[in-house]
Amino acid sequence: MRLLRGLLGGLLWILAAVLGLVAVVLCITVILLPIGLPLLGQARRMFTTSVQLMLPPAVAHPVKTMDKNARKKGRKAKDAVPDAAAKAADKAGDATKSSRNPFRRRRRLLG
Repeated sequence: MRLLRGLLGGLLWILAAVLGLVAVVLCITVILLPIGLPLLGQARRMFTTSVQLMLPPAVAHPVKTMDKNARKKGRKAKDAVPDAAAKAADKAGDATKSSRNPFRRRRRLLG
């Protein structure tokens, strides 16, 4: 898949270079300037797309990759929280049982 993306990016890069050259020639002739400027903008967008195709996804779209990783880590944290909460509740329950009435045992011994 990566090789196919690289080949497609290279082909798009060559096509953008040819389109950019045609746009520059059209911009030189003042009469065809209104046609050359939009073509130059399209060539720039094609260059950007071709570079993004050739780069790894983490470099081409860092925000999307970061968002995806954050979602995964959030799911893992959400799964871990109920376990931690249950453990804390158990420990708190044990602590409250032992501290309910510390004198109860002493009263039994004395009485």
